[in-house]
Amino acid sequence: MPKSKSTNSDVVASESVLETVGAGGETHQQASGGSSVLTTDQGMPVSDNQNSLRVGLRGPMAMEDQVYREKMFHFDHERIPERVVHARGYGAHGFFETYDSLADVTSADLFQRAGEKTPVFTRFSTVAGNKGSFDLARDVRGFAVKFYTQEGNWDLVGNNIPVFFIQDPIKFPDLVHAAKQEPDRDFPQAQTAHDNFWDFISLMPESMHMIMWTMSDRAIPRGFRFMEGFGVHTFRMVDAEGKSTFVKFHWRPKLGMQSVVWNEAVKINGADPDFHRRDLWNAISKGEFPEWELGLQLFDEDFANSFAFDVLDSTKLIPEELVPLRIVGRLVLDRLPDNFFAETEQVAFCTQNIVPGLDFSNDPLLQGRNFSYLDTQIKRLGGPNFTHLPINAPKCPFAHFQQDGHMAYHNPKGRVNYEPNSWTPALGAEPGPRETPMGFKTFPEDASGAKLRIRPDSFADHYSQARQFYLSQTLIEQGHIQNALIFELSRVERPDIRLRIVSHLLNIDAELATQVASGLGIAELPAPAPSAVAPNMDLPLSDALSIQKKNPKVLTGRKFGIFVTDGADASLVNGLSAAAIKAGAAVEYIAPVIGGVELSDGTWLAAQYKIDGGPSVLFDFVAVIASANGAARAAKVPAARDFVSDAFGHFKFLAYSPEVKPLLVKAGIVEDLDEACVELSSAKAVKAFVEACKDIRHWTREAGLMEAMNGGTP
Repeated sequence: MPKSKSTNSDVVASESVLETVGAGGETHQQASGGSSVLTTDQGMPVSDNQNSLRVGLRGPMAMEDQVYREKMFHFDHERIPERVVHARGYGAHGFFETYDSLADVTSADLFQRAGEKTPVFTRFSTVAGNKGSFDLARDVRGFAVKFYTQEGNWDLVGNNIPVFFIQDPIKFPDLVHAAKQEPDRDFPQAQTAHDNFWDFISLMPESMHMIMWTMSDRAIPRGFRFMEGFGVHTFRMVDAEGKSTFVKFHWRPKLGMQSVVWNEAVKINGADPDFHRRDLWNAISKGEFPEWELGLQLFDEDFANSFAFDVLDSTKLIPEELVPLRIVGRLVLDRLPDNFFAETEQVAFCTQNIVPGLDFSNDPLLQGRNFSYLDTQIKRLGGPNFTHLPINAPKCPFAHFQQDGHMAYHNPKGRVNYEPNSWTPALGAEPGPRETPMGFKTFPEDASGAKLRIRPDSFADHYSQARQFYLSQTLIEQGHIQNALIFELSRVERPDIRLRIVSHLLNIDAELATQVASGLGIAELPAPAPSAVAPNMDLPLSDALSIQKKNPKVLTGRKFGIFVTDGADASLVNGLSAAAIKAGAAVEYIAPVIGGVELSDGTWLAAQYKIDGGPSVLFDFVAVIASANGAARAAKVPAARDFVSDAFGHFKFLAYSPEVKPLLVKAGIVEDLDEACVELSSAKAVKAFVEACKDIRHWTREAGLMEAMNGGTP
């Protein structure tokens, strides 16, 4: 990495102060706006609330940093019993299977033998919402995997986005406070569309890369099975000879990525706030076990030093075009918890939990998480013995001299509870466990320098990769980012906050800033925000950053919703169902009444949903097969009209029998039908419809809508 002098944080702060007189007549310096000088809980004035203390420009954190420790301790202990963040989660058991030995880069036991299967527990979650919030919030998703290896537990605690909002862990409490409900009113819940969040973001330029991701479709995934996962930080792998290789971890879903559109997400939250949970539960229950492959980006110190960005900066990524993934194994989730509370709620992930052959880098955010997670789990689960809970306990042999505390399941047996000791069986006691040369060894990286609260210049470019991400999206995806920003900022009451965000967007892409400003009614663009480092406007595009460019063209895991009425053509219903199932999709039926319908051949078809309880947002693709009488009656039912109009408005593939035209007329879409709206007039049409659905959405329909809204410019 480049050697450079330190820089101050880019946080914008007011320097104007007012003098106020206290109750005893004393004079205080008070920042304008009513804020007193920032102090610790003990009253010590804080000189730097932006950077934690570390050794040298790019060295490890110093444990003596009392400002960080006090701030993080207090933050970790704010709420009980649910998690402060990632409160709403859902998990499953499974295994990780290693494809080939990785002895060339790591001595970690689980990576030594091809075909090795390691038990795992995986928990997915939202970040900002409380435990009772809804699944389809626009939010980062947690993707945490606990590996029960033969040398102890390894927790890979990541997200579905490879970068993060902040560079230094001392800002994490501020980030979460800003994103959560505003404290005076306790709303909005599980939303960032409010003043506090965007005020914080507008004053933290380092967040702009992450903002591009969270305003993209990645933040509203179709389900856990359809999203990627990332370790976020740079870690180390260490081989048997002690050689270190940097590594970034990637999870790739076998089903490919898929997201929903925003209007659809809003309606899913109303129709089924447990949409993601139900999808995972149903898939595993039916034996359709979700799978991901683990990919590694491996690179050495020379690459790290030559890379344009600092690999220790968690707001940056390494494009796959520069360091391709090495696929090393697969994750399979094949068993649901026996009890949600005992397992999913009590599972305790800690980034500090690694095994021999793995190690940390000096990424400051990772080092801060190593401190914070253990403290959080001790507080949330009542004491240090949370490791005794079955979901957290290692599955390999373990032995130590830890004792007592709340809810201790295990204590040392006999007289000896310390080490070293000189007891032997001949002297009346077992000596107990001893350290081993084969145990975990920290990589002996050189670390030296003055103890300073700093951030290196190599962390200072906040816009280049944000621009790279945005421009790597398709035009449709760029439009979604624009619309997400417009929606979120339209809920911000203060015009100056909206203007500050637009000023940052100007450093990313002028057209993006212009579209957002227009959507917010901003007549005159502000000046671009000051930038510590001029953005690189020519970073190459990366197709790996786009969801739409990575469509695997498969229907496995997707769901067809078929709305049927009495007298519906049995051959069409059965033919469409058979074709969808053959392609790997699931089929569910919606009817005017929950009991079901009688088809044209006299057979009875059971339904899973009544029409007003089974809206089209619950399905990936929809069809309406009805008799003439059934279609005419459905046309009078608002829920039936919404079923087709929402599907059309969410750019889904829509099939219908010829008798359904009156319903399409009443729904107001008959004049706009396109090639993704297929009339099922024959078995050939059924086959063509199912094949077309492999595009997942008919984005051409949205492109036409965007063109109309923008006066002819797509």
